[in-house]
Amino acid sequence: MTNQTTILDPKLEQTVSQLRCIECGAVHKSASRTLRCPSCGDLLEIIYPAWKTSGGRAAGLNASELKALWRRRRSSRAAVDQSGVWRFREVLPALASGHQAISLREGNTPLYEMPRSARIVGVPHLYAKHQGMNPTGSFKDTGMTVSASFARQEGFRWVACASTGNTSASMAAYAARGSMRSLVLIPDGKVSWGKLSQALDYGAVTCQLKTDFDGCMRVLNEVVERMPVYLLNSVNPYRLEGQKTAAIELLEQCDWQSPDHVIVPGGNLGNCSALGKAFLEMRELGLISRMPKLSVIQAEGANPLVRTVRETSGKRLIPVQAETMATAIRIGHPASWKKAVRVLEATGGTVEQVSEIEIAQAKAEIGADGVGCEPASAVTLAGLKKLVKQGFVKPSETVVLVLTGHLLKDPEFTLKFHRGDLFSGTPLESQAAILAAHERAPIVLDASADAVVKTLEQAETLAEEP
Repeated sequence: MTNQTTILDPKLEQTVSQLRCIECGAVHKSASRTLRCPSCGDLLEIIYPAWKTSGGRAAGLNASELKALWRRRRSSRAAVDQSGVWRFREVLPALASGHQAISLREGNTPLYEMPRSARIVGVPHLYAKHQGMNPTGSFKDTGMTVSASFARQEGFRWVACASTGNTSASMAAYAARGSMRSLVLIPDGKVSWGKLSQALDYGAVTCQLKTDFDGCMRVLNEVVERMPVYLLNSVNPYRLEGQKTAAIELLEQCDWQSPDHVIVPGGNLGNCSALGKAFLEMRELGLISRMPKLSVIQAEGANPLVRTVRETSGKRLIPVQAETMATAIRIGHPASWKKAVRVLEATGGTVEQVSEIEIAQAKAEIGADGVGCEPASAVTLAGLKKLVKQGFVKPSETVVLVLTGHLLKDPEFTLKFHRGDLFSGTPLESQAAILAAHERAPIVLDASADAVVKTLEQAETLAEEP
């Protein structure tokens, strides 16, 4: 069975999408190479005008029909239905007739109960939607299947991205799967080697630039203008259309009963924008009656959205020189900040920031539930603790944390944490004592059963202590 699947559903002929500028509102049939509005230079979004003229129906189907159709596809053997993105194709832009979707069976990620974390936070109904369970280990795959498919449809031989790691891994994989070449620009020395190794293995031409992520993005925009290369960063509106399906899948897993809160990490802010867009569209289509509050958590050292909301009420971006060990969100000039602000306003969500110590502790607490994630994902639990203390999240409410990356994306962080030297030699070293209770370093023993039994007994005694 091939992983490159043709969209065959004739109903999709009714799914006509358009590109609209988020700032000036101009509608375009196509975008410039930088995927920005030709009129004002701001970002584009995908809209579906037919929904307005068909009584809020996607592809001619009402809410109950859509729910039933998507549920039936879960047991289908067709490759296109086994994708947790293309299974929802009635609410995605349709590929032209005869063109195939590039799929690695992305999506279909689990929704975990988090009992230990729930007790720590004081919110009994706590869940984690783990997007790190995608094929390349991060949420990027759900957007990449759509944007890469449209890149190939447009005839591009090369695709490119600037990345702190996850985007490069995903793009390189989907480019390889779709017989395209990929170019990756990463900041020198500021990316997890676990993520970089993926891009290399999938055949990407990888360039480490002596700058930060935002500098890589500036260089890439110039390259795209000069060469026939298709941009696959989150400024690409087709990326966000794919990423929004995680929210649709979440609602389906909740039997279409919206949780009260969805908590998302904030980096370049495309993901929270995509999820928020999905919640708005699902309400428009009548699949849900109310939306969850979507809130964004950032690291204190990479907090441009937090500062933008608090200092300018979301009217003007305040860029920062980003610094955090959570490399996936080490972004100081997020491209999708306007989209994120609008989602916060539309859903009634908020922003919060957390320290490096708080991120490390939350990551270990999530791990104690048997669920591994990369550091950037752990900002969600760390931020939730603060939102509960502030009273923004009530103990009786249902909360879903969106975990964006797999534990093995950054194993060096985890190993340093459990060895107790994550913050060694840094100004935070004196504060790191709070993490000792969570550290689980390997225990070096003599090769004897007596030594192992003694260690086991000691561990049992510790486990019984209050």
